[in-house]
Amino acid sequence: MSAAAVERPYMPGHEPLTLLEQADRLMEQLPGYRIEILGGDLTWSPLPDPSHALGLSRLRRPFIAAGLDGGDTEIVEGLGLWLPDGPANFAIPDLAVVDADAQDHIIDYGCCDPAVFRLVVEITSGNDINDLRIKVAAYCAAKIPVYLIVDRKHERLHVLTEPMEDGYAMHRIHVAGDKVTLPESIGAEVTLDVTQVLDDARPRNTRR
Repeated sequence: MSAAAVERPYMPGHEPLTLLEQADRLMEQLPGYRIEILGGDLTWSPLPDPSHALGLSRLRRPFIAAGLDGGDTEIVEGLGLWLPDGPANFAIPDLAVVDADAQDHIIDYGCCDPAVFRLVVEITSGNDINDLRIKVAAYCAAKIPVYLIVDRKHERLHVLTEPMEDGYAMHRIHVAGDKVTLPESIGAEVTLDVTQVLDDARPRNTRR
């Protein structure tokens, strides 16, 4: 999900709050919103619209059908991912496939070691710059094996694999009519119907 940056507050006569302290304060002010620190910037994401939520819920189905929800892996929403590209950076993917023992690998702030993440998914909404650029770099630096982006604005499915020092080595873009088989490194063979994925997540109401 996309997000907007938040300026760091400063109160004369007081020590500036750390980014994690600011994140805590923002969570109190915006209950239910997704707070992340990406590239040293505090960001927030509004509550998902109904189509975003529906698309995410339905996207779980092929992963569940492949047997990834239980056993060696789990399918989770809203699990924090600690990022190695800064002292306090973390992201919260819309959806992820993680090792079953992920809860035993918490680094800080309730966020897990990126090594337990086999796949992360983001469904864009509003300003999609975070999902299509900033998080590409962040997830690559964290060596997330597979990053899947449902680009609702351009009606495309992005599959990024093989993280390298300077970016993902493979970035495939798929459109309606395509069938996409994800790498078996996520734990099982999962094939996605791009038409179905895009249709499930397509916004039904464009009012602002």
